[in-house]
Amino acid sequence: MLPRLNDSPDQRMRTLYLTGETTIVACHADPRFSFMLYVPPSAWDEPDRPLDLLVAVHGTMRLQSEYRNAFSAFGRFNNCVILAPLFPVGVLGDLNASGYKYMIEGDIRYDEVLLAMVDQAGTLLKREFGQFMLFGFSGGGHFTHRFLYLHPDRLRAVSVGAPGSVTLLDETMDWWPGIRDFDRVFGRGIDFDALKRVKVHLSVGAADLEEWEITFPEDGPDAIPGANSAGRNRNERLDALRETLTARGVEVWHDVAPGVPHDMRGVFPYIEGFFTDLLKDRLRTPGKL
Repeated sequence: MLPRLNDSPDQRMRTLYLTGETTIVACHADPRFSFMLYVPPSAWDEPDRPLDLLVAVHGTMRLQSEYRNAFSAFGRFNNCVILAPLFPVGVLGDLNASGYKYMIEGDIRYDEVLLAMVDQAGTLLKREFGQFMLFGFSGGGHFTHRFLYLHPDRLRAVSVGAPGSVTLLDETMDWWPGIRDFDRVFGRGIDFDALKRVKVHLSVGAADLEEWEITFPEDGPDAIPGANSAGRNRNERLDALRETLTARGVEVWHDVAPGVPHDMRGVFPYIEGFFTDLLKDRLRTPGKL
């Protein structure tokens, strides 16, 4: 969109920087992190119309704009803001690429950083996003299901795409393979009643079968008891995640894309379809397809 000749400075700012695909904005709560948005024109043209929010979390390669852009058409036609955060590699100076996946890195709580971004986006758009939808693929899939355990009350629905490792709701293993010490690590337990109110979608490519990248060597620096216990590959680990969630009474939609390797583009139609059906109140029966 382009500003008009008689627009006020605020209107020009809104038109140029807060409509459509926005630039990158620093997180006020912690400027080491940032986010970009897609804002549908209807957010401003129809201020009384309810506006949804979908957060799309990048994978290990940090292709932030691709995650935002993938949902732009969805956002436009479903009156939904898209927020794509950026959690850079090596925030603590050590080139660690995986800190955000496990929620805690040094003094950083990545779940709290994301909630701060959501609040900031609400302030920018003069809206409140008490609940929102959350998606992540690969590294973002790590983040997404662990955020679900921490903040089910803030989520309407989540879509977890092909995470390399999963946290099972298993009280015989410590964090992160299990949740035995969850309350000690995070200072709070899991609200299982709230968890059961969240619609959960899982997706993976049927050909996403490589093991080398996601296997934790028992003598490696990241070795942790139970790290490989959920299965050998992403399909097996996502099956284990589905089973642990359904055992706790959570409704789970699980799509396996035929012939697709580890590629978000191959599973994206299932993800977009899930969120579209959710907003249109036409979700199919939960289960694995």
